[in-house]
Amino acid sequence: MNVKTRFPPSPTGFLHVGSLRTALYNYLFAKKHGGTFIVRVEDTDRERLVEGAVESLIRTLKTVGISYDEGPILVGDKLSEKGGNGPYTQSQRLPIYKEHAQKLVEQGSAYYCFCSKERLEELRNQQQIAKLQTKYDRHCLKLDAQEISRRLAAGESHVIRLQIPDGETTFQDEIRGSITISNSEIDDQVLMKADGFPTYHLAVVVDDHLMGVTHIIRGEEWISSVPKHVILYKAFRFPMPSFAHLPLILNPDKSKLSKRQGDVAVEDYLEKGYLPEALVNFVALLGFNPTGDREIYTIDELIEAFDLTKVNKSGAVFDRTKLDWMNGQYIRSIDSKRLFELAQPCFGDASTLPDEQKKKILGVEKERLVTLKELEERAKMYLALPEYPATDLVWKKADAQDATLHLTNLLKLVESTEPAVFDRRELIEEAIKKYIGDNGYQNGNVLWPLRVALSGQTQSSGPFDLLWVLGAHEGIQRITIAIDKLTS
Repeated sequence: MNVKTRFPPSPTGFLHVGSLRTALYNYLFAKKHGGTFIVRVEDTDRERLVEGAVESLIRTLKTVGISYDEGPILVGDKLSEKGGNGPYTQSQRLPIYKEHAQKLVEQGSAYYCFCSKERLEELRNQQQIAKLQTKYDRHCLKLDAQEISRRLAAGESHVIRLQIPDGETTFQDEIRGSITISNSEIDDQVLMKADGFPTYHLAVVVDDHLMGVTHIIRGEEWISSVPKHVILYKAFRFPMPSFAHLPLILNPDKSKLSKRQGDVAVEDYLEKGYLPEALVNFVALLGFNPTGDREIYTIDELIEAFDLTKVNKSGAVFDRTKLDWMNGQYIRSIDSKRLFELAQPCFGDASTLPDEQKKKILGVEKERLVTLKELEERAKMYLALPEYPATDLVWKKADAQDATLHLTNLLKLVESTEPAVFDRRELIEEAIKKYIGDNGYQNGNVLWPLRVALSGQTQSSGPFDLLWVLGAHEGIQRITIAIDKLTS
């Protein structure tokens, strides 16, 4: 079988992390089986459209490294089509849905409904009062052909509804096994709205068939809709695709992941300095872990290991602490050139420094970063020495006189050292440790005041790293300031 999966977002705003996981799993499955992955824009709900949402979504998918074989692409700021059975935006496919809905009416699988909003609202109210299931009462199914023709000719507002057959509907879920739902629980779903646009249910079935989709992988919130889709597949005599419904992503309190308890947009995490590779790795493990004995996977490893039968049925908790840990791992292990590209927007005021110095800053500070956004604050001390009290310069087992002695000696050492030494961190360390060893000093007595003098902080990178980044000239200035603080 030629496997084909799809990710069909609605352009209603940001890309939710749950949608990222759906896109990712569809991508992994398709690539695992040498298949095709497509993106289709489902924009039939015209009231919820957000300007620019499609473009933002495509850019975000590209940023996190999820590429697709068919679908809309950005050429400059404009959408274009890429291969396959396009167009891939549903609002451009309206005649196709109209034709298919008409076929269903002609064969008796669907019918025209002329009921007003007021009648439907009253029907719903009565059912709720009587504590009955709220569903359409098939009032218009009783209309004869002559009356239907007359009302259509008069231009009367109407929709087309699916006529749900008696019995029950069973389908196989790749994750959850066999699922059966009684058709009596299913409403006669509107397929074509009065505005000429299809509902999700008609459009998704028609598009998945015409675009050759073989596997439908989506969130578990769509399980209740599957019987309607199965009934439509059977009515059209379309081959049935495979279904797989992913578990919910949950907050730590086991509620559904929502904006109220933290960020849910992929764009928010990227803006805060989470690496695309880390975010994809983390999201991939929300409900699936290839081996259970490790956490870090490349995208190629995820493709190779992906298996729908190993996806959990129960909800997956979005553990921000784990994401932070994973992001730190990626910051410290990713290729330095790639890391510098990702970090460029995060230097803040220090962005004015030369690239070579910024690369040194990143090389030193990455050992302490959780997100790249933290670099903005950490890089400030390299641009300008922050104000600090003289007492910070004194090691806990020493006094101001001791700190002054060592800083004075270190100042002379830096001033007399060849400039080339400061191009290599290990040579700086060697020179200072030789001073400590030759004189029989304790490391803390020497290195503590030097580190504070260079950083203006009691918690920072080590003095060898700081001197390497700052260079001899700036190091001399900062050590001089520290001596003045201690002796004034």
